[in-house]
Amino acid sequence: MGDAPHYDVIIIGTGAGGGTLAHRLAPSGKRVLVLERGDYLPRERDNWDSTSVFVKSKYRAQEFWFDDRGKEFPPEVNYYVGGNTKFYGAALFRLRPEDFGELRHHDGMSPAWPIRYDDLEPYYTQAEHLYLVHGRHGEDPWEGQVSAQYAYPPVEHEPRIQRLSDDLEKQGLHPFHLPIGVNLTQDEAGRATHASACIRCDRVDGFPCLIGAKSDAQVICVDPALRHPNVEMVTNAHVVRLETDPTGRTVDSVVARLANGEETRYAADIVVVSCGAVNSAALLLASANDQHPRGLANGSDVVGRHYMRHNNLALVAVSLEPNDTKFQKTLALHDWYLGADDWDYPLGGIQMLGKSDAEQIHGEAPRWAGSLPLDMPFAVLAHHAVDFWLCGEDLPLPDNRVTLDGDGRIHLALDENNNTAGVKRLRHKLQHMLGHLGMHEHHLLTRSIYLYKGMPIGATAHQAGTVRFGDDPASSALDVNCKAHEVDNLYVVDTSFFPSIGAVNPSLTAIANALRVGDHLLERLG
Repeated sequence: MGDAPHYDVIIIGTGAGGGTLAHRLAPSGKRVLVLERGDYLPRERDNWDSTSVFVKSKYRAQEFWFDDRGKEFPPEVNYYVGGNTKFYGAALFRLRPEDFGELRHHDGMSPAWPIRYDDLEPYYTQAEHLYLVHGRHGEDPWEGQVSAQYAYPPVEHEPRIQRLSDDLEKQGLHPFHLPIGVNLTQDEAGRATHASACIRCDRVDGFPCLIGAKSDAQVICVDPALRHPNVEMVTNAHVVRLETDPTGRTVDSVVARLANGEETRYAADIVVVSCGAVNSAALLLASANDQHPRGLANGSDVVGRHYMRHNNLALVAVSLEPNDTKFQKTLALHDWYLGADDWDYPLGGIQMLGKSDAEQIHGEAPRWAGSLPLDMPFAVLAHHAVDFWLCGEDLPLPDNRVTLDGDGRIHLALDENNNTAGVKRLRHKLQHMLGHLGMHEHHLLTRSIYLYKGMPIGATAHQAGTVRFGDDPASSALDVNCKAHEVDNLYVVDTSFFPSIGAVNPSLTAIANALRVGDHLLERLG
């Protein structure tokens, strides 16, 4: 494999964590190498085709993982520059301040973080500005304090969603504009201006943006970072293991398998892993050696454990009137995030999904056959559909775990009933309000195709928690700066570091933390 070229920093992965970190380090002049397992996503019409994206899963990784019974399943992962942010819905929420402390749930305790909300708050603001987040702080009564307003105004509701917001307020609730990362300029009527990159279409959620107007890590961070001469990227470079010096205290080689099947080595003063919670844990486990027999940085035996992915429900309500909304992902509701008058435990949050179309509705036909509550053709149903995303917190159980078998294949153990009572109550809250919201009462259909065809273990888009950080090396793999306790030059900056996951999309927290760790690395590098 030859002598390893040497860099100041190697970053493995280009998603919300790795891509953002590359952007932070780029202006420093330090020599940075970014290794990406995939390539750039092809720009083609299928990017915006529902059948290609959702039904045929054209852009999903062509691989299978295994559950704890040895049954294979296709995970919801994408290996492209920008990582899973190429397909995310760009909903960029902050965790609540309470999420950083111990929080009692129906099924147990969500643990405290080693940092507080106030420690991350300045970086949340920087992350919101960097990723062009549109929103309005102050609308959600339960959000934490903020040091600055969003740099961009909220994406305006279209008429049907504005009516929904008004109806929710009439119920005494507090809907607010969903914070979303898009490169949008609106006129006084909320329409995209002639000069706006974003055109306010119905392809924002779950689709890659064909015109680069969604704030994904490639568009916002990786491509700008590569304009600096000190930053390089190698695509189609699948990192298969990290090797240490004889003491086990320093990573001295990053071994990657290239597109032609050959392996090559790279070296750096600092190595940063950001492959996604499952693959980051798998890489550390695959890097076991004599000094780290249970996996690199895994003396605590927590690497791979405490996997989380939220308790999510994607639901379709049926509006009494047609829903002509295109850009539907503009509203959220957190009134029951921490509890309710009839429930002492957190329920979670409600937000809008991207608008489903006839192809997506038709893709649900096998699940709905014989049980569709309305005598309505699929095309008409799609025209009346209003799509909701319910997100509840799952707990970091040690047996929810990533492991490798003797052939290096990924196994994922998951208790699918972990702390689900809250989100079930959240569904009932929504269902009982439908009649007051201009919907057919009690008709909430499961939009399983969005959750990867109804396979809970395969819905890995919000994966987190497998390489947790903390103050105690006996119960965590990383310190407060996301450096491995046991390895002096190894960091992890994707959502693996989460000790708990809250009940909002994890991307903004990963982005903010990458900026925080980036500042630490700049200080360390001098």
